[in-house]
Amino acid sequence: MIEFIKMQGLGNDYLYINCINNREPLFPEELAKRLSNRHFGVGADGIILICNSKIADFKMRIFNADGSEAEMCGNGIRCFAKYVYDYRLTDKKELEIETLSGVRNVKLNILNKNIIESVTVDMGEPILHPVKIPVLTRDEPPIKDLKIAIKNKIFTITCVSMGNPHAVIRLHNLDDIDIHEYGPLIEKRSEFPNRTNVEFIQIKDRERIKMRVWERGAGETLACGTGACAATVSSVLNGYTNRNVIVELLGGELSVDWKESDNHVYMTGPATTVFRGRI
Repeated sequence: MIEFIKMQGLGNDYLYINCINNREPLFPEELAKRLSNRHFGVGADGIILICNSKIADFKMRIFNADGSEAEMCGNGIRCFAKYVYDYRLTDKKELEIETLSGVRNVKLNILNKNIIESVTVDMGEPILHPVKIPVLTRDEPPIKDLKIAIKNKIFTITCVSMGNPHAVIRLHNLDDIDIHEYGPLIEKRSEFPNRTNVEFIQIKDRERIKMRVWERGAGETLACGTGACAATVSSVLNGYTNRNVIVELLGGELSVDWKESDNHVYMTGPATTVFRGRI
């Protein structure tokens, strides 16, 4: 029997499994596929394991709905921080959380009676070198003009990594794209050796971006924290927006600030507990 807590950040939902005092599941890839199935399982975009860490306060392991292990998840790490605080695994309001993309610093924004209003994550510096993203191109960084032809469309892509790869595409109107048709085709293009997350964005003004996302290994989700950060970096690199923006997603809004002072991207948004279960 496995106990879990279902949590969501702007509708990007994961099943959280406490492995602090319990052994990690032997086959987390298969478990993720089984539990994430919305018809024959619990239903989620994946599972997240809460583990001990030798270099930080906690370690986060993320497995997408298709069983692949992800390096980082912005919405997932906000919910992770809420979980360990709400369930008294820590009393810290500022945490270091180990991920496959490195250690991330997280701050809980708490109201009276220990109610978490929002969570701010230091997402680190954006990665713009093609070898490290990775993306196969001979262009010099930053990669702002990668052209990919698919069916009857030519996409101009800005490539960014926020610990995981992102391909950001600006459209004049998000209604002009069939994300379920083009998202998986771009995700699996040979230019992206580790596959890629795909963000379709519409610039509303200098301080607001509208976005839909096709997540690598999960399909379209209601929100993507790393994707919102990548979209912000892309928009700044191309001169579309200021460095501090609101990103509108299907599940709600995230505040993203790419600070000049330290070149780090800071993301702030909600984290919500849905229910507790056993399977």
